[in-house]
Amino acid sequence: MELILEIIATSFGILSVWFARKNNILVFPTGIISVLIYAYITYENKIYAETGINFYYFIMSIYGWVLWSSNNKNIKKEISYSTKIEAFLSIIVFFLFFILLFYLLKLTDSDVVVIDSFTTSLSLTAMLLLARRKVENWLYWIIADIIYVPLFIYKGLYITSIQYLVFLYLAIMGYREWKRKIK
Repeated sequence: MELILEIIATSFGILSVWFARKNNILVFPTGIISVLIYAYITYENKIYAETGINFYYFIMSIYGWVLWSSNNKNIKKEISYSTKIEAFLSIIVFFLFFILLFYLLKLTDSDVVVIDSFTTSLSLTAMLLLARRKVENWLYWIIADIIYVPLFIYKGLYITSIQYLVFLYLAIMGYREWKRKIK
């Protein structure tokens, strides 16, 4: 049963990243399906920060969906680079997430505290930047995906590790595409 759920979650996850790459609002509903299933899978495999991040992705997907579909003219809808202040704040947010997650995970039976905290912090920051259509979201995803592949292999989630290889490719392509759309 877990294998079937993993295949469904992986399929919708890949679709979601493909839609993100295309700057298509369908990134959010497809992502929601994937993250809800992955919340269950990661909890069962004791990757607790990943479980939490899937709930965060769910909330950020709703936030992004609302932003991207809004008719409010004050909401910026174009892809853009982060300002220097936004980039600095993103790094601060990453480190705050890391510290918080590291200490929370030390209280659990997780055997991947540092890696889980690091990748989850990168992903939390990336999702926030994605919802705000910042090009730099892809850089955070690329770094996280490179680390996720061996993490999921270590945990025996081979289909998920393949998904993250696909995510890595899509993130690289997404970064190139979004940079091209700005020019």
